[in-house]
Amino acid sequence: MEKVACRTPAEGRTGVTNIPVWKFDAVRAAILDALRAGAMRYSDLKDAVDARLDLDTKAKLGKLGWHVVTVKLEMEVRGEIERLGVKGPQQIRAVG
Repeated sequence: MEKVACRTPAEGRTGVTNIPVWKFDAVRAAILDALRAGAMRYSDLKDAVDARLDLDTKAKLGKLGWHVVTVKLEMEVRGEIERLGVKGPQQIRAVG
């Protein structure tokens, strides 16, 4: 089974988490769709992704919150999304 190496943008952290490509692609697409409307608070991201995945995908995925965090971090490393430098809760947006 083909996997995606998910990294973290945190300095000094070099660990990689490998997840199946289909899981990465499903969560990534849901994150990008959620961010089409603009920036959102990170705390709202899991619910936004949950609303965009069908029941079968969610059942096969496993822990949704863990996958959202893992994919989000890899997307930051790739430059697809970014954290906004605002006070208060972390906010993210799609780049480009």
